[in-house]
Amino acid sequence: MEKPRKVTLAAKGAALAVIILLVLMPFLVVIATSLSSTESVVANGGWVVWPSDPSLQAYRQIFSGGIVTHALWVSIGVTVVGTAASMVCTVMLAYALARPKVFGGKPMLLLVLFTFLFPPGMIPTYLMVKNLGLLNNYAALIVPVLISVFNLVVLRGFFQSVPEELYEAARLDGAGNFRILVAVVLPLSKAALAMVSLFYAVTYWNSWFQASIYMNDDHWPLQQVLRTYVLSGGQIASSTGAGDAAMAAPQTIQMAVLVVATVPILLVYPFLQKYFAKGVLSGAIKS
Repeated sequence: MEKPRKVTLAAKGAALAVIILLVLMPFLVVIATSLSSTESVVANGGWVVWPSDPSLQAYRQIFSGGIVTHALWVSIGVTVVGTAASMVCTVMLAYALARPKVFGGKPMLLLVLFTFLFPPGMIPTYLMVKNLGLLNNYAALIVPVLISVFNLVVLRGFFQSVPEELYEAARLDGAGNFRILVAVVLPLSKAALAMVSLFYAVTYWNSWFQASIYMNDDHWPLQQVLRTYVLSGGQIASSTGAGDAAMAAPQTIQMAVLVVATVPILLVYPFLQKYFAKGVLSGAIKS
């Protein structure tokens, strides 16, 4: 390949800079607006690019009433417990489906893939949750989406890529299936496990639709509270308990809640980014 010309490199750099600016600009506007005072928001027509007088008034207001604080802890709990439960179930099922000559393995795999092609509708899922007595129960946010077929197929393909010689060597040492999974397969699957864990965590963290169907407003996670703030920010803001004199602008309230709902999951990405490409490519070797 020929060495690229300076003009080509400059054009690529300029295009990349424009793309980065287009991606970061909305997020910077959200942060700036959340840190602005009511006067700055009103003077700038509702959106602020750079806060002239930064203020934490909006953050103090949304946390003073307890609505956002409670919803934040609900989201953290559902994300942590749901991700752990989903990973345990997905790993065990993927390992079973990855091993040859497992009794009922092929019918089970076809059943799993069938649910991927024809997912259950909203009404059957609601009736199942209702009959299980999970309405207004945090388990309703986890049990119906406990295993993702996509994540299951990725892990199954990764487990199949592990050399068969390692399985045979472990069996010669007297290891059973559980010991092989824990001592041999999982240490070799860190990239895929990290990737799938992040997929599950993001799914649980961003989920709001299930909460709007199965949960009362006092059990809502943060994303559902955020949606309510965005749709009717002024009304929700008035319920936080702050006095009228200390009320922030509705746009500032909405952007502050958006920052609280976005930043925690963004902090996880840098630590798992290096596993993405390796995990996806390794899991796609076999299917």
